[in-house]
Formats: sequence, C-alpha cells, structure tokens
Amino acid sequence: MKIAVGLPAYNEEKNIASIITKLEKISDTIIVCNDGSSDLTGTIASKMGAVMINHEKNLGYGAAIQSLFVKAKNLDVDILVTFDADGQHNVLDIQKVIDPIIEKKADLVIGSRFLNGTQDDIPSYRKTGIQIITKLTNISMKEKIKDSQSGFRAYHKEVLSKITPSDRGMGVSSEILIKASNNNFRIVEIPIKISYEGDTSTHHPISHGAAVTLSTLKFISIEHPLKFYGLPGIIFLIFGIFFTIWTLQLFSETREIVTNIALIGVGSLIFGIMLTMSAIILFSVVSVIREK
Repeated sequence: MKIAVGLPAYNEEKNIASIITKLEKISDTIIVCNDGSSDLTGTIASKMGAVMINHEKNLGYGAAIQSLFVKAKNLDVDILVTFDADGQHNVLDIQKVIDPIIEKKADLVIGSRFLNGTQDDIPSYRKTGIQIITKLTNISMKEKIKDSQSGFRAYHKEVLSKITPSDRGMGVSSEILIKASNNNFRIVEIPIKISYEGDTSTHHPISHGAAVTLSTLKFISIEHPLKFYGLPGIIFLIFGIFFTIWTLQLFSETREIVTNIALIGVGSLIFGIMLTMSAIILFSVVSVIREK
C-alpha cells in the first residue's frame, strides 16, 4: 500500500529536519504543507525531498489539513497519516495507527491520548478543554470517542475521497470526525503517548478553546439542525404557551396584566418560533444540498 505522511507546518524550522529524517525510514512519501511560515521551514523541507505545498500566508491548521487531503488524493495514496511537525508525536507510533486500516478493521484511526487512562503530563487546562470539546463532538457521532482533538491520525483513501474539510482553524479535527461518522466510516482509536515537554502550543488556551468549541457547535448545528435548533425551540414554545395562558388567566380574574409573566410568555413564544423555523429551514437546505 502507498502510505504518505502529511505534516502541517508553520514556523517549524527547529523540528522539521529531524522529523523528516525519522519519517524517511518508514515512508517513501512525505508531504509538507508550509502554511505561510516566515522562517526556513519550507526551504529545509524542500531540500530534504518532501512533496511541498506552500501557502503564501498563514491560513490556519484546518487549511493545511485540507491541502494535505487534496495532495494525497492527487498522489493516489492508499493511506494518509497526519503528523504534527512540532516534535510531540512519536514516529514509532505510526505503524500502530495504520495497522487497523491495513487489516481492514477501520477507515479512520485516531492516535488517542485518553484511551487507556489519562496521559499524566498533559497540562490540566488542555486536558479539560479537550474533554469538553470531545463531549460536544460525540453528540453528532454514532461512535463515542475519547480524543477528538488529536492531530495524529490515519485516513483510508475512501475517507479522503468523500470528505473535504472546510474549517480553516483547529475545529477541523471535530469536523472531519462528524462527517466521517455521518458517512458510516469505521473510526478506531489507538493509544499513543505525546511529549508535552516545553508545551509547544502557540495558541492562547482560552481563545483556542473558544474557537474550537464554536466551530464544533457550528458543525453540530449543520449536521443535526432539528436537534440543535428544533428541540430548544419546542421547549421555548411550551414555556411561552404556559406563561401566556397564565397571563390570560390572571387578567380574566383581576383585569390586570402582570408584566413580568406576560413578557416571559411573549418572549418565549417569539424565541421558540424563531428557533423552530431556523431548524426547519436549515434542515431543508442541508437535505437539498446532500441530495445534489
């Protein structure tokens, strides 16, 4: 099988050479997406013989993954392994991640940090954030996974052919899993260990977590509009009807309108109608697009 390892890279001149050197021992095809680096990342990778994708400016992790998907399809690879260029992943784990696909037991394999317990050296704020985002992601998935944010993954060519990532940020990790689950691809997790020495993340934890959470919610709302908008809409309608009837009952007895109760009733009815209509419209639009 033709196996390619894809590296999304942004200002990784300190790590890229050593990682490519290690990867050359296990893969004939190494694809590097130089995502607008301002250092020598692209120059080093190119001189070492990697298949290059160069973004003129930094477009984000999701855009880099999308470019790796496109390049892997063009090269007609059987398996694409996405592997971080910051030195956190262990090259020796690649075989473990691709084995389920080779053995035809999976279509998408995640290198999970939480499968067999919790990796002890993960910063607590990061661990909490990953677990929250994973729970949100699981809402839209048939399989329940432990680590939705791991960038260490293996994809069968069928996954590459049917899924086109659109999120340009870190939300792409959840997006791909949600789309893969909805396409009935088999998703498997394999335990791995990641080095957090020096904490190589360049993103602020709060802004990063907020961006990924909002992106995940966006894809949940698109994939399941009736649940995401419809159920809350029905709940607000029920509240609105209850408080409206209560308002009318009080008025019939006292000839006075209790403003607070009336406002809650009217507000809930309006909000419920808006959410319900949004659910119906979005569901119809998504259904038409999928049919095409």
